[in-house]
Amino acid sequence: MPIEPFHPFGMQHFITLGVGGTVAGGLLMAARKGGRPRQLAAALLALANLTAWPANYLAWTSLGTPLALDNVLPFHLCDVAAFVAGFALLTRNRHLCGMTYFWGLAATMQALVTPAISVGFPAWAFVTFFVQHFAIVTAALFLPLAGWWKPKRPWWRSPVEAYLWAALYLFVALGINSVLGTNFAFASRVPDNPSLIDHLGPWPWYLLSFHALSVTLFLLLALPWKKNSGTRS
Repeated sequence: MPIEPFHPFGMQHFITLGVGGTVAGGLLMAARKGGRPRQLAAALLALANLTAWPANYLAWTSLGTPLALDNVLPFHLCDVAAFVAGFALLTRNRHLCGMTYFWGLAATMQALVTPAISVGFPAWAFVTFFVQHFAIVTAALFLPLAGWWKPKRPWWRSPVEAYLWAALYLFVALGINSVLGTNFAFASRVPDNPSLIDHLGPWPWYLLSFHALSVTLFLLLALPWKKNSGTRS
């Protein structure tokens, strides 16, 4: 079957979001239910996140076209976020859980809305792309719904920590891009597909917009816990 190019906001995109959202909803219901369903759902999510990069690599290799370093090295933000999410589910480490929550909902969610992918279904690269990004976003919601994580006190501490880790990642990505000619984090140029970055100004000014938007979104995502927050005793 010939591989068609992917078109954002087309019928294929909306069907994929519907299917992925339904599966994610089932896993989140298991998180609320607890017991064995919660453990099985967490194990499945951890597996999906930790195997996302090798699955993506094999999927792109199967297309038979030369791969850019961007598709070989696992250093896109969502590659890092998938590893973080997988280990967060396995260990329930508070720092990893916080990064999963804020990075997953503020950044990876955008990748589902405006995917940076060129091939459509039935290419395996299309399938693994959406599995990876849905797995990260679902893990971000799963951790608090399962009662395995909540922000530190005071309420703004966790989003600030997640932002600092994101800023460090962006700094390292810029360095790697300058040496290898890659475009990790889209820190060196905008993605080919339409995205929110197109509305944040030209390079390098959109990097400043990245920082401002990240802080704003992270703080907003922590607001549900503000009411019961206070200083730690």
